[in-house]
Amino acid sequence: MDNVILDPHGEALLQQYRELQPKLEELAKKAYDLLRRALREQSIYVTAFEYRVKTEQSLAGKLERKGAKYKSIYDITDLVGLRVITFYTDEVDKVAVIAKRVFDIDWQESVDKRKLHQLDSFGYNSLHYICRFQEKDRDLDPDLGNLRFELQMRTALQHVWSTIEHDTGYKGEVKIPREYKRQFSRLAGMLELVDDEFSRLRIVLTDYRRQVQTLVKSGQLDEVALSGDSFRSYLELHPFDRLNRRIAAVNQAEIYPVSVMHYLPLLESFGLETLGDVQQFIDDNSDDAYQLALSQLAITDLDILSSGTALQYLSLVYALKHDGSAEGLKFVYDTVNGKNDANARLADLILEQAKTLRFMQTKKK
Repeated sequence: MDNVILDPHGEALLQQYRELQPKLEELAKKAYDLLRRALREQSIYVTAFEYRVKTEQSLAGKLERKGAKYKSIYDITDLVGLRVITFYTDEVDKVAVIAKRVFDIDWQESVDKRKLHQLDSFGYNSLHYICRFQEKDRDLDPDLGNLRFELQMRTALQHVWSTIEHDTGYKGEVKIPREYKRQFSRLAGMLELVDDEFSRLRIVLTDYRRQVQTLVKSGQLDEVALSGDSFRSYLELHPFDRLNRRIAAVNQAEIYPVSVMHYLPLLESFGLETLGDVQQFIDDNSDDAYQLALSQLAITDLDILSSGTALQYLSLVYALKHDGSAEGLKFVYDTVNGKNDANARLADLILEQAKTLRFMQTKKK
């Protein structure tokens, strides 16, 4: 504890800290585990969650500055600290709700620093709760019941700002010139706006996804742009099941489920822009896709097919109708399966087998 000089009262408090340190470590770990479990149970994802016990050196510095205000070590509320960092501002409030269920909150000592901004203020603030264990979690240990700890809740951008403030020494003892304070204010305002906009954008996107789901379920597919979210909702209607069952019946095959989300870039490359386009793509090509599948599967004894089989043959038929070359078929395989040497051989095989099919004969005419 270099350069720290404590009066007798400060030394006594520091000795109390040393005696309590094992309990502080126990409290920190237990508080962390309780809150982490509760967050998981409520499916609250946070970007970071950490805890710490104040070091002896840090405490000594605090006692040197203002040790007289503390009668005992139990009056110091930040010997143990927990910090939860979320992505969005509204998630801070969700974490706070869960914390109130897990711990007893000392409301007189707790503070929502987010509400303390003045019009000309700057900087980023956290929601701070001073907590105790609830009676059921004290394990008959009076020290665990009497000890309080601090819980900080903030967003990732708030945490970045706080770290920058600390790193630059902005809140240090050296007086900062007015021009630099102004620069800090401008940057803080920008970050605060970004934080709010990220939360607003998430709400807008959530509303959009709900709207997409409603339109899909009501069959208004032409009004829904093709995207990852909309295609995922569309798949809940099982649009490829009928063709899959028809193809599987060729060999009485079993169908095992797989994701077909990786076909989305291929469908977009075909120029499909809405879910209505995808439905039309299915309607226009299903019979020919069945015939192409039949030409391959009828001479095999395959008895297990993936649920992506229908979409694969639909895509191959589309490529044959609009390009008609082995290169077009290879593009389908490259896009869906990744580029490899086998794709060219598969494309040549499909092109040869498709030559006798009716839709290819019609295409020649």
